[in-house]
Amino acid sequence: MSIQTQPKRLTVTQIQGRKGGDKLVCLTAYTASVARLIDHEVDLLLVGDSLAMTVYGFDSTLPVSLDMMIAHGAAVVRSTEHALVTVDLPFGSYQASPEQAFRAAARVLAETGCAAVKLEGGEEMAETVAFLTRRGVPVMGHVGLTPQAVNALGGYRSRGHAAGEHKKIMQGGVAIAEAGAFSLVIEGVAESLARELTGAVAVPTIGIGGSPACDGQILVIDDMLGLFTEFTPKFVKRYRNLGDDIRTAAREYAEEVRHGRFPAAEHTYAAPRRPKPAAAE
Repeated sequence: MSIQTQPKRLTVTQIQGRKGGDKLVCLTAYTASVARLIDHEVDLLLVGDSLAMTVYGFDSTLPVSLDMMIAHGAAVVRSTEHALVTVDLPFGSYQASPEQAFRAAARVLAETGCAAVKLEGGEEMAETVAFLTRRGVPVMGHVGLTPQAVNALGGYRSRGHAAGEHKKIMQGGVAIAEAGAFSLVIEGVAESLARELTGAVAVPTIGIGGSPACDGQILVIDDMLGLFTEFTPKFVKRYRNLGDDIRTAAREYAEEVRHGRFPAAEHTYAAPRRPKPAAAE
């Protein structure tokens, strides 16, 4: 009799080993139901602080708390078995010092069961990345358009077109990779910059508004499914328009309820038949 074994979850080492090889397929996930559906289609699931907008209705990622990230990260880990799960460190939980970053990362790893954390920033965060990785915390870096710095950057616009900014992002990405990050998200930059940075670092790059030359790609699940329509970046491809389907389904449901067509007999519980009393002799 053969023994059924559970499929093994992808590891940080396996993801890192995909540099220059098969493209990495990555998506965000915030809930158990969605994570379960896409788990075996992707290599990496990112519990992103973009849940601020997609789940909680904020207009930026800044209000997200560490407790919020842990709650959603734990839900995604519990409901998956294949993809490597990485959780964002939210704004204010890691920038003050490497020690603060370690305390936040330790909580995330311990309380969610995820494999890694992600943080934003270039050269200024290299010391923190090195501090974390030396202490056994796998780190995914994130350079280019960094949403947590949206106020300092002057809004959501593509980066790296001017020579000075190009150089800063290049140096930042290289510094993060050399500090020990196992992968690097490159978001919202000039295509030539993403291509050049991919060739300059020894770890996989994951593009989102980057370049097809990146070692992998990631999208926000709500964007690619047409669930989040308030703002659509240039780099998003809509693979479905589920937002329209949801509105249509809600409209049909409302119509049936208002006209008494739902629930029908097949949706209700009939009373059990009572046995007939025995005839008197």
